[in-house]
Amino acid sequence: MTTPPAGYDATRHPDLLVWLAERQDAFESWARDAGGVDRFDFSDASLDALEELVKERFAASEEITAQRRSPFVQGAVWYVGETLCRRRAGWVWSFEPDVEFGLLPAFYPPVPDPALLDTPCVGAPDAGPGEHWYPLNTLRRLLVTEDEFGDPVEERLVGMVDGWYDEDDDDDEDDREDDV
Repeated sequence: MTTPPAGYDATRHPDLLVWLAERQDAFESWARDAGGVDRFDFSDASLDALEELVKERFAASEEITAQRRSPFVQGAVWYVGETLCRRRAGWVWSFEPDVEFGLLPAFYPPVPDPALLDTPCVGAPDAGPGEHWYPLNTLRRLLVTEDEFGDPVEERLVGMVDGWYDEDDDDDEDDREDDV
């Protein structure tokens, strides 16, 4: 990990810019390989199709982590993040320093460090530390079957994309805390 240079702009990280250009260029090929370009139009139906593909290809979130540099996972990460950027006015891609230490990890290193978020994320341009959405983690969450208490979890990609970070959800969050 390195210290970000003075004036670091998380939306202009050189590796992020290259990755975004590569992903956009590879999108049609990725979509064709994943079931058809027409199928992936950033709609709810396309998110359902992606969820189905992820669940067909992977049995556990650790498998996604192990294959996070594969063309399929890279394309899926870009697709989820790009869907959010298109749905949330002003959201942008960024590569954020570590929340706890403020250091910048390597961008998608060959061996992931489970303690670090070393992948691109999306969020509002003025989002603070820890307020970004990490599409790779979203894909991994699709395969989680129970929470830390052993209760069953069945998250849907559409629900995650539509439900998180909505301004109207603040009241719902307060209601959930009251239920605990």
